[in-house]
Amino acid sequence: MAHLLDGVTVLDLTRMLAGPYGSLLLADLGAEVIKVEDPAGGDPVRAMGPPFLNGESAYFISINRNKKSLTLDLTTPRGREVFLRLVQRADVVLDNFRPGILEKLGVEYPALRQVNPRIIACSISAFGQDGPYRSLPAFDLILQAMGGAMSITGEPNRDPVRMGLPMGDLAGGLFGAFAVAGALFQRERTGEGRYIDLSLLDCQVSLLTYVAQYFLVTGEVPGPVGSAHASAVPYQAFRTQDRHIVIAVFTEKFWSKLCAVIARPDLVEDPRFATNAQRHAHRHELVPILEEVFASRPADDWLAALRAEGIPSGPINSVDRVLSDPQVLHRGMMVEMEHPRCGRVQVVNTPVKVIPGSPQVIRPSPALGQDTEEVLRRAGYTVEEIAQLRRERII
Repeated sequence: MAHLLDGVTVLDLTRMLAGPYGSLLLADLGAEVIKVEDPAGGDPVRAMGPPFLNGESAYFISINRNKKSLTLDLTTPRGREVFLRLVQRADVVLDNFRPGILEKLGVEYPALRQVNPRIIACSISAFGQDGPYRSLPAFDLILQAMGGAMSITGEPNRDPVRMGLPMGDLAGGLFGAFAVAGALFQRERTGEGRYIDLSLLDCQVSLLTYVAQYFLVTGEVPGPVGSAHASAVPYQAFRTQDRHIVIAVFTEKFWSKLCAVIARPDLVEDPRFATNAQRHAHRHELVPILEEVFASRPADDWLAALRAEGIPSGPINSVDRVLSDPQVLHRGMMVEMEHPRCGRVQVVNTPVKVIPGSPQVIRPSPALGQDTEEVLRRAGYTVEEIAQLRRERII
């Protein structure tokens, strides 16, 4: 049984996080992802740390498995020539350069399309290929700030907080892989390639979803509500005797069940709390009552009682607890791979489960340029031509 993207070749010009996460998703689905790197050091994330494991960046290991590495100096005419020759046999070219860089290198979409009309190109940039911000630099923090996420993250009346997960970058990788898969599907029907212009800021705006719609409907600017919800109450974290748990009462049936579990049936009859709209209006009276109740017993006691009644709830797990959680382990979200320098290394697996599917093989993140000769030989270069490229420091 083939993987979903078996037979798809991706020339991956991306670096750092947003683009490499997108190409990782494609690689995990079976695409051959060839990471095209500068011979003078490669992807800067190779040096990102600490931590390092036997000299290898843990950051790099996490997002570059199942890829190959080709070194190529795209700033030279000869390097450009080699790249365009590879494009002839490729399906996708992925980059996350600032707008204008591809044109300077001579590998912009029209040049790619000229040598391969079926090529799909996706450019992931901070602000997109046009607009007043197109040339500005940005990283995850700036995108979370400018895209609204930081304005609604954290506790009320406190300083703005960045999301712990770098969603400014990760969202770009997700949307990029999704868009490429869609373009590949369309090409199967039309035979035509496509150019995808993906802005990380656009991605952040898209993620605002109902938060933006609430503002568009009410005109009220949302702010941070901590772990709580803008509409549903109670829907937040509570401290127990030993650690925090979360409870999500999103429909009325869960409210009456919750009141029974905490032995407070009177709250159901209290007109201040009878419906979600009333609980929302009186949340500052209700939440302290619930806080006092939940502080009286340990988290495991509460979770057992809540889950027995089918009330959506769970612990706030630290990362070590997540990676040893029985459900996470059962679903195969932790796997081992054999790394040539680091030995056996545990990594987080892909969440995509395909049934039926091929046996999964996890290849370690590649050493810089380790696949250069293999890729060039397949493109038709002779041993002597490859040696000459090395002498000219093109590869």
